[in-house]
Amino acid sequence: MKAVLYIRVSHEDQVAEGHSLAMQEDRLRAYCAMRGLAVADVVIDAGVSAGKPLAKRPGGARVVALVKSGEADAVVAWKLDRLFRNVTDCLTTIERWDANGVSMHLVDLGGQAVDTSSAMGRFFLTVMAAAAALEREQCGERIKAVKAHERAKGSWLGGKAPYGYHLAADGGLEPDEAEQGMIAMARRWQAEGLSLRKIGAALAAEGYLPRTGGQWHAETVKALLAAEVAA
Repeated sequence: MKAVLYIRVSHEDQVAEGHSLAMQEDRLRAYCAMRGLAVADVVIDAGVSAGKPLAKRPGGARVVALVKSGEADAVVAWKLDRLFRNVTDCLTTIERWDANGVSMHLVDLGGQAVDTSSAMGRFFLTVMAAAAALEREQCGERIKAVKAHERAKGSWLGGKAPYGYHLAADGGLEPDEAEQGMIAMARRWQAEGLSLRKIGAALAAEGYLPRTGGQWHAETVKALLAAEVAA
C-alpha cells in the first residue's frame, strides 16, 4: 500500500511540546516499515495552525489531492490534532476517505496506534475524538466559571486597565488620580472648541504624556476623551 506521510507543526508546538518535523517523520517512517506501507510522499505543513481545515492548508491541500487522485492508499500522521481541527472535521474526512478506499493511520492516539481500515479502528477513533472534544469543552466551561467568579468579586479581567484607572491589589480597578485629571482637562478644552491636535498640545504643555510616552496624537486624545470618569 502507498502511504502519504503528513507532518505539521506550529511554532508553539515546536517550543512547548518538541513535536519537531524530524521527529514526526522518523516515527512515521518507522511505523510504515513495521506495517509494510510504502512511503509514496512526505507532506509538511510547517508553522501552520490546526485551526485551518486540512484542505485549506498548503500541505493539507496536497494530501487531499493525492487521496482524490488515487495516488495514496493511506494517510499516516503522528496524532489526531496534526490533521484535524475538531471532531466534525475528522469524522467527515475519514468517512470520505473510507468511501475511496483510503485508510488513516495515527501513530499515537491515546498512547496507541489506530488504523481506520478496520471497523474496530474506526470505532476507536470515533470514541477517542469525541472524548478529546468533551475535554476541550469542559475545559472551556471551567475557564468561564472561574472568570464569572472573578467578575462577581469585582476583579478586572480585561487586561490593561482602561484610561483613568489602574489595577488595585485585589485585582479590581481603582481611579488613577493623575489620569482622571487629564480626562477632566481634555474634556474642558474640548467643550471650549479645541481640536484634538490642540488638546494634545495643551496636555503636553502641562507636562502630561500618553501612557506609552512620546507625543499626543489625534487617536490617543480621542481615547482619553472617551475614557470613563470615576464617580
